[in-house]
Amino acid sequence: MARLPRDNAASGIMDVWDPGTFDTELLEFLQRHTDAILSYFETDRDIFLSHDLGRGADRPILRPENPHADAYYALLEAVSELMVSRSMRAFHYTRLTDLEVMEVRQSGIELSTPATFRRRLDAVIASDGLSADTADRLYDASPFQSDQQKSRSGKFWMTSHPIEVSDAGVRPLMERWGGEVASFWINDETASEPLRKLGKARIVEIATPIGATNHAYNAGEAAVATFGRARGAIPDKSAFDLYVKKPLPPNAVLTIHTEGETAFKAVGTSYPPGFVDVDLGRWKELTGEED
Repeated sequence: MARLPRDNAASGIMDVWDPGTFDTELLEFLQRHTDAILSYFETDRDIFLSHDLGRGADRPILRPENPHADAYYALLEAVSELMVSRSMRAFHYTRLTDLEVMEVRQSGIELSTPATFRRRLDAVIASDGLSADTADRLYDASPFQSDQQKSRSGKFWMTSHPIEVSDAGVRPLMERWGGEVASFWINDETASEPLRKLGKARIVEIATPIGATNHAYNAGEAAVATFGRARGAIPDKSAFDLYVKKPLPPNAVLTIHTEGETAFKAVGTSYPPGFVDVDLGRWKELTGEED
């Protein structure tokens, strides 16, 4: 069973995909509700097989309700309240210059805002990474200069589970510098090419206070799924995107993986040690079908 490094575990940082990192209070709470968790997941699988796949002899027109749903969702609400006081490891996929890596390690995590984006642009102009004209064009074309400004400002986005670097969901974030606020609407090569040459692809592991996010319910759902799977159920991994609403201090930055390093290539497969993407084989588990 995978565990966080000793210093991280001692600090109370959990992996929502690893029950070995759950603290005693959380584990004891989940253990008291084992029957409700397993009953919900097992019944949900039965409904999937008999109704969704049409394997039932007398398949009803309407999808049957799971009789354990009320208890299960009440449990999720209770677990989400427990999550608010806990911290989890999360993963941020991006492209950073060496100077930006140094700043993250020294100053911690800052939120994405028009001001911080302008400051990043000015820094790469000063280091000759971008021309002033290109930087101004990026700033003017940014989602911050649109009706998306409010929804995108004041956040720092991460993922709950490690993802392979080849995944289509994270690869674009690492191919061009600046993230979505820099290259979201940039399609021509004149502006894109400098962004591909600027910095290196990075994955930042962050100790994230769940109470600093809007995702305590998601974290609880993932923890319950992980607990249920450890006891023989077959739920999905309940991965989710999350963001913090306030800056985080330098000690929240657990490590930074850089393109070309062995660990960088292994994230989402053999790293972190013991991590398994349970969703990859879940269809065969659910249906009992062979490849």
